[in-house]
Amino acid sequence: MPAYVARPAIALPEHVVTTDEICDDIQSHHGGLPRLAATLRIVRATGVSTRRFARPLHSPTVSGNAPVLERNQVAFDDACRLAEEAAHRALAHAGLRPSDIDCVVTSHSTSWAVPGLDVHLVQALGLRPDVRRVPMASLACSGGAQALVRASDVIAAHPGSRCLVAVAETFSAIYHQQDTSVEAMIYKVLFGDGAGACVVTDEPLSPGLRIDSTWEYLLPHSRDRYWAHLDGSGFHFNSSRKAIEAAGEAMPALRKWLVAAAEGGLPFVPEWTVAHPGGPRILDSVAEELALDRELLRHSWDSLAANGNLGGVAVLDVLARTHTDPPPAGAPGLLLAFGPGFVATGGVGAWHA
Repeated sequence: MPAYVARPAIALPEHVVTTDEICDDIQSHHGGLPRLAATLRIVRATGVSTRRFARPLHSPTVSGNAPVLERNQVAFDDACRLAEEAAHRALAHAGLRPSDIDCVVTSHSTSWAVPGLDVHLVQALGLRPDVRRVPMASLACSGGAQALVRASDVIAAHPGSRCLVAVAETFSAIYHQQDTSVEAMIYKVLFGDGAGACVVTDEPLSPGLRIDSTWEYLLPHSRDRYWAHLDGSGFHFNSSRKAIEAAGEAMPALRKWLVAAAEGGLPFVPEWTVAHPGGPRILDSVAEELALDRELLRHSWDSLAANGNLGGVAVLDVLARTHTDPPPAGAPGLLLAFGPGFVATGGVGAWHA
C-alpha cells in the first residue's frame, strides 16, 4: 500500500549563527591549537554558510560551561517548542485537526527525556489519548527518514490511519569548548537546530511524495563510524576516520535494493531526490555511486548551506524545498538518509500531483 506524505513544515529557531562567527569563536578559545589554520580551512569546507541555534552562540548551554543537567533540559525544552510549531503548521498543510490524528511518530536524539517528545506532543497539541505512539530517540541523522518508514508501516497495518511525523534536534547542545579534535571542530560548524513535521496517509491530502517501497540497512560491524557519549558536560558526537567511507560502503546494498524495487528488473532511476545533507562527502558519495547529476541534489546542497546538517529534520527540510520547485507529476523519486550505526534508510516512489 502506498503512503502519501503531505507537505512538511519546518520550524527553525531565531538565532542565526554564521560560519565566520563560529570560526572566530574557535580561534578566540583555541588560538594556540596546533594546525589551527588548517583546521579552520577544513571546517569552512563543510559548505555551511549559516545555521540556526535555539540559544545564542555565547550562551552557557552552547559555548559556555553549563553542566549536563542544564544543557539537557534546555535542549529538550527547545526541541519540544520547535516540534510543536512544526506540527501545528503540518496539520494546517494537511487540512486536519489534532483530533484527526491516529498515530504520532517522533524522533529526537540530542535531548534525553522520559517521557519523550511523543508524550509531550500528545498533550501540547491536544491529540486524542488513544493515539498510537511510535517514539524513537537514538537515530539522529536517520530519524526523519526512519520516521517516514515507520509511518508507512502503520498505514499498511492500519488502513485509513492518519500519522503525524515530528522530528526535532537541538545540536547546539553538543557544542563544547573542551572538544578540540578536528572532527569536533567540524561538528561545531556542521550542525544546526530545528524541527520538522508532516502528515502521512494512505490517501493523498495534497501534492507531494508517494512512497511505494522502503528500505532499511545496517552496515555490518559499523558501530565505530559514528557514535555519541555522555559525560558531566553533556552530549558529545564522535566519529572515526572510517566514517568518511561509510556511505560508499552502503551503496552496493542500496543499488541491489533499487534493482529489486524497480519494475522489470531494471535499476530504479530517480528524476528527483530527497537526500540527507549530512555533509559534502555524503552528498558527493551519493551522486558518484548512483550516477546522479548535481542538479538532482540541489535542494540537499541548498539545505546544507542555509541550515547546516539538521540531523533527522534534514530530509523533511529537503522535501519541503522540493515542494517549492516540484517535479512533474508521476516523476520517480528517491528518499535517502544515513545515520549513526552506520545505518541507511530509503524510500522510492513518485511525485503525486
